[in-house]
Amino acid sequence: MLWQHWCFTIFNIETMKYIKDFFDLTSTGLLYYFFLAGLYYWICYIMFRKILYNAKIQQKEIKKRDIIREIFHSVISSLVMTFLILLVTGTSLNQYTKLYRNIDEYSIYWLIASIFLGLFIHDTYFYWLHRLLHHKKIFKYVHLIHHKSTNPSPFAAYSFHIAEAVGEGLIVPILLFIIPLHPISIYIFIISSLAINIYGHLGYEIAPKWLRASFLFNIINTSVYHNMHHNKFKGNYGLYFRFWDKIMKTENPDYVKIYDHIQEKRFGKQG
Repeated sequence: MLWQHWCFTIFNIETMKYIKDFFDLTSTGLLYYFFLAGLYYWICYIMFRKILYNAKIQQKEIKKRDIIREIFHSVISSLVMTFLILLVTGTSLNQYTKLYRNIDEYSIYWLIASIFLGLFIHDTYFYWLHRLLHHKKIFKYVHLIHHKSTNPSPFAAYSFHIAEAVGEGLIVPILLFIIPLHPISIYIFIISSLAINIYGHLGYEIAPKWLRASFLFNIINTSVYHNMHHNKFKGNYGLYFRFWDKIMKTENPDYVKIYDHIQEKRFGKQG
């Protein structure tokens, strides 16, 4: 019948558009993942390996099979996270979000502020999700995949079990439902999150010398901070900031000492 023909045609058009958007967004996400992780890896592990020797957090070598495993799981996770974003922005669910496309609706100031607010909300969400994933009844079935990287490389940023990828990927849909976000804000938020996440798994401490004396040191995480979590399997659960670990008393008590030790090797004894 004619109405069935039109429904089938419309369904096909919508399906093809969704597939195209999924392919485009996934390709873009993977491009940034491989570019940023590859760049970090090339700089620290190849180009300036000797110069950065004292910046290496754990002196043991990263094995090729570990990097292959990290890349495999990161690619799968990217597919899952892309699907979740499109599930909200590319379907009828979009009407229930606070996504807007005209910057003048909320001003350029809100566009910038929403990125930082998003990172703050994400850090809170990540901390408690991370604590949940470390529950003894969940850890070995889900989070263990990520913790197979006891000495992580930059490619471990998205190395998650599928269930964890779902949990991690829900942050963008959640943000879209609770705060107004422009596509530019979402884009910058995702890229910033990826870059910071890769730095956390870098395996090298590349923070500048001045950070230690800055107020920022007591607020933000460093590569040493998250590396200790991978090495010790507990403590230092935060993603961007230290405050939840401080509030909940889950920060590794040796963090500052180890950070100072590595920076002392890099720059000499601090004054």
